[in-house]
Amino acid sequence: MLSSAHHADVVIVGAGIAGLSAAQQLTSAGLSVRVLEAAPRVGGRMITEEIDGYRLDRMGQLLSTAYPELRRTAGLNNVVLRPFSPGVLVHSEGRLQRFGDAVRRNGDVRSARRGSPHALRSVGGALTVARALASAPRPLDQARLGASLARLAATPVERLLARPEHPTWNSLRERGLPARAVDSLVRPLLSALLCDPALTTSSRCADLALRGFARGWMCVPEGGAAALPERLSATLPAGAVHTGVRVTEVSITRVRTKEHGDLRCRALVVATGARAAAELLPGLRVPGFHPVAVLHHTAPGVPLADPALVLDADRSGPVSHTAVMSEVDPSRAPHGRVLISSTVLGTPPPDLDRRVRAHLATLYGTPTDEWQLLAVHHSPEAVPAMPPPHDVRRPVRLLTGLYVCGDHRDTSTVQGALFSGRRAAEAILHDFDVPRSEETTLLRAA
Repeated sequence: MLSSAHHADVVIVGAGIAGLSAAQQLTSAGLSVRVLEAAPRVGGRMITEEIDGYRLDRMGQLLSTAYPELRRTAGLNNVVLRPFSPGVLVHSEGRLQRFGDAVRRNGDVRSARRGSPHALRSVGGALTVARALASAPRPLDQARLGASLARLAATPVERLLARPEHPTWNSLRERGLPARAVDSLVRPLLSALLCDPALTTSSRCADLALRGFARGWMCVPEGGAAALPERLSATLPAGAVHTGVRVTEVSITRVRTKEHGDLRCRALVVATGARAAAELLPGLRVPGFHPVAVLHHTAPGVPLADPALVLDADRSGPVSHTAVMSEVDPSRAPHGRVLISSTVLGTPPPDLDRRVRAHLATLYGTPTDEWQLLAVHHSPEAVPAMPPPHDVRRPVRLLTGLYVCGDHRDTSTVQGALFSGRRAAEAILHDFDVPRSEETTLLRAA
């Protein structure tokens, strides 16, 4: 129970993965932390709901095994990641073309499906992707694209962030990449990774996304997206996280809640979405957003016995990407049942399910009349937009004692949210003159 007499070193408003990441770093350093969440459960936008034994993500956000924070953050380094292996299937010119067959010939598929969070994280993984692309149709074009990906994989992040910045679509056209390769793979792939079908995103952010694709596997957490915030929450001390608590007013030393009155603290972190953060901190910039709709269907049979991600390069319907999710992660569907999850980018049309079914029939090459719609989740403000100029390291310290974190302060990815939480925690530890957890371990050992 919370009370007006309660005191904590740090109060964090918002129990998404950014706030939980910050809480984990701070508690590891010995500070007392209270995380307040208005919703009845942790996770923010990373919510998984259960319907008749199916586990259905609200957002369907793609992850990469190459995200550094998945390895660095305590509690997440053991999360089982289910890869879209051996890569992606692109529906182009009326047929499916595979990119990634060569990956089958090494051991990475088996290790990734066992749950290794580090499969294909090296430059060698990018070269494997390059070889796979080179073996695809139009080998010369694909080899040039594969070589470009290999160079991205080997380029340090700092150098990517120092490159000239343009809208992604303009940048792709100016790089000399084969037009057919761009249309058949790069554009649909980046649309899915950035949730930006028009590719207005900063070219630096697009380079980071392609670098992650080249160094790792696109994947989803086993059991649903909620596995990440739930694992993070479980690493915190008992009583650190409080759900169903609505914060109405904040300052550096006090948080006012609707249910429990005022709570005192030494520092405050606002870790909500961008719009909610601006309501608590007037003057904070609110970015534009990319709308996303996710549809979950079940079918009487498996339309594609392959744990791959299907992209549409033909743009013949509303679906950006789709997968037979029960093949990628069997834990998301009851035994013997089929789950197909599909993502629509932008504002959905009024007859969404009918148009999506028609499009899926084309993509999978099978009738969809008997498919059953399990759920539709439409998020108008799903992903913060990142048009140029975009600062991927927006300040997390507003002033000493007041901090803000979230994917709107970094890149609009799970990696960006986690890293912004880490940056906020490190800023607090610096301002409090508290050694970081690694430094604390060394001091104790000494």
